[in-house]
Amino acid sequence: MYIEAKETARLYKLLSEKLGSDTAEAMFKYIDNKTERSVEATIKTLATKEDLAKVKYDLSQEISNSVKWMFIFWIGQIATILGVIFVFFKK
Repeated sequence: MYIEAKETARLYKLLSEKLGSDTAEAMFKYIDNKTERSVEATIKTLATKEDLAKVKYDLSQEISNSVKWMFIFWIGQIATILGVIFVFFKK
């Protein structure tokens, strides 16, 4: 952290000598604001523990509903096949 502050001060000094202190200060403010907005945007896209728990719960509910409907479908298919077989062998 100390090295970063030292480097920033050195960069500010060099820029203020070349561009003037007002321009250098404006550049630093712009960079700070841009960095802050970028960090805020990144934070907004991160998932929290609550988000992950909700997704996990929703996914498990969806899977259990799918399995339930698959079993209903399979039972219907087996009943239909058995019906066709019984009709075929009765004749």
